[in-house]
Amino acid sequence: MSLSSAAQPSTPAVTGARLESLTNWPLTERLPVLFLGHGSPMNAIEDNAYRRSWQALGTELLERGPRPRLILCISAHWITRGWQLTAMEDPRTIHDFGGFPQALFDQQYPAPGSPAMAQAISAVLSQPGSGAPLGLDDLEWGLDHGTWSVLKPMFPDASIPVIQLSMDYSRPPAEHFELGRQLRALRDRGVLIVGSGNIVHNLRAIRREAADNQAYDWAIEFDRITGDHIAQGRLEALDGFRDLGPLAQMAHPTWDHYLPLLYAAGAVEEGEEPRVFNEGFQIASISMRSVIWG
Repeated sequence: MSLSSAAQPSTPAVTGARLESLTNWPLTERLPVLFLGHGSPMNAIEDNAYRRSWQALGTELLERGPRPRLILCISAHWITRGWQLTAMEDPRTIHDFGGFPQALFDQQYPAPGSPAMAQAISAVLSQPGSGAPLGLDDLEWGLDHGTWSVLKPMFPDASIPVIQLSMDYSRPPAEHFELGRQLRALRDRGVLIVGSGNIVHNLRAIRREAADNQAYDWAIEFDRITGDHIAQGRLEALDGFRDLGPLAQMAHPTWDHYLPLLYAAGAVEEGEEPRVFNEGFQIASISMRSVIWG
């Protein structure tokens, strides 16, 4: 599937008039935006540094307030034609993996959905390129492991409504970043934006015996370049990752785990400083670098 042949984005900005559909959502203190490297699904249940950092982050977010009225998660694992939002009352917990212990398949995250919130967001946001409203999925999807594996440690009582936003893999990276820009306005309405993927993700090259501080040279270099863009506020440069050629191809044989970073980066307000955590690698070819802005 070619991404480079797709049209460049022509998406209208989210204006005050378009925000009228959110009049029932009072303005709040601006919530942070997160990018979380989720790595192996086993991180959801193992007592390791990554899971403990998600637990601490959830506690921090609830203590400093305000409590999110909604979590909007962009996971590497929901790919669609066109963009969609989950719009069911009770999204199912999806176990979209194989070869793991039964304890992982037994995990459930019964967070409620919100059809009303999904409909309101659909009316506010526009699909890049076409300008059409986002689609609503009230039946097929749910919460995949890119979402529940990080949210369950963060918010274990599963009381905050969760909506997933899909990604149209056929569209160029710039359009994913542009849709992230539209998400900015939601942060002032009590919505916590979470991108869940990995800055480096190559399952073909895994080394199960590798320690968390060990990785391939190409993985370290791609992670460093991306980390420098984030640290220096060059967020618009992130959608040009394919310009790195063979280095990018090694870091991401497919782009699905990188794209959630573009949504999170697009939702960052000018001047917000990043805080990086979970720097390290799993199985030599998965970067766990994570970032919070705001």
